[in-house]
Amino acid sequence: MASVPAPELGAVLQLLRDGRYRTRAELARTAGLSRSTIAARIDELLRIGLVAPVGGAESTGGRPAAMFALAPGSRVVAGVDLGATHARVAVTDLAGRELAGELELLRISDGPDVVLDHVAALLTQLVADLGRPLGDVVGVGVGLPGPVDHRTGRPTKPPIMPGWDGTDVVGALRHRLGRVAVLVDNDVNLMALGEHATALPELDHLLYVKVATGVGSGIVADGRIHRGAQGSAGDLGHIAVPGADAVPCTCGNTGCLEAIAGGAAVAARLTEQGVPARSTNDVVDLVRQGDLRAAAAVREAGRSIGAVLAGCVSLLNPSAVVVGGSMSRAGEHLIAGIREVVYSRSLPLATQHLRVVTSIAGPRAGVLGGAHAAIEHAFAEPALLVGDDAVTAPGSAAATA
Repeated sequence: MASVPAPELGAVLQLLRDGRYRTRAELARTAGLSRSTIAARIDELLRIGLVAPVGGAESTGGRPAAMFALAPGSRVVAGVDLGATHARVAVTDLAGRELAGELELLRISDGPDVVLDHVAALLTQLVADLGRPLGDVVGVGVGLPGPVDHRTGRPTKPPIMPGWDGTDVVGALRHRLGRVAVLVDNDVNLMALGEHATALPELDHLLYVKVATGVGSGIVADGRIHRGAQGSAGDLGHIAVPGADAVPCTCGNTGCLEAIAGGAAVAARLTEQGVPARSTNDVVDLVRQGDLRAAAAVREAGRSIGAVLAGCVSLLNPSAVVVGGSMSRAGEHLIAGIREVVYSRSLPLATQHLRVVTSIAGPRAGVLGGAHAAIEHAFAEPALLVGDDAVTAPGSAAATA
């Protein structure tokens, strides 16, 4: 446990997060503190390994002043992205650099006990393979493929997650992993956060759209995830497609975007046309093999998505619409369909500089977003970094970009 209060150490760590090297004198001036106070804080951060000396500043005569920098490898965090049929886990340092990662197939429908056992075992193995103790993990950001109560981190009536409703995911993972902050959010929110933090940090307004088995979106507004009053903002998949057939949806309504343009819906439609496809991956494979009916079906799905996004673009005025998820691997067909409708139906001012692009972060957006959320929370609660036993873990992701 640190001998200097965690908040005081955290203030110094925040100054060093930009990666610049600074002397004690520079830190004292920036923080408005005395040299002796800064010296005590730096000494403590050196002792616990969160800061490292990096050589001397340019000398104007005499001995050069020592310089210091954040040691991002001193602690690690993890991001977990759970989908309908997969679990992806990544371990990063405090700068967000990925140190290890793994993708495994599993079914979210197997239930929380099976899935969380597997996630905890996978994360524990990754950390061990890095030669690190599990105690070096100061935070885990988890994305779930369904609605999440942001205050508690508990899934709320998730359509594709039988047995998960109300599950204490935070408590379950802390039971398996020990004393670590666990932050839980909807998977697309963390994908939006990961895309913004790692690929498009210059854009304060973007809409991330995940097109996979289902369809969802995450909203970045003013550089932060926007969740709405109850945390359901961005539930794009359950907006009705204008003029669409009354196809039943898992939510109980008909004509929802997910039921019309989700990967499962496209696969079912192709199968009815005599082109066997059981999953989104089958659809993508067919497109890549040059199947014209599959390509046309994906482009039509893009038009349906664009019909819903057109209103979102006029309402939110993002700088970019970023399309991710497994269906985005079908090449330009999906994006072309989206662009066709969005650019023709949204307000001209909203589309004047709008970019509609495939995700740059790709399939790693979710785990990177989870890791970023955990990093932000750790710096906001520096007791996690310095080992203060008084810290209490949150229930959900404080996901800032």
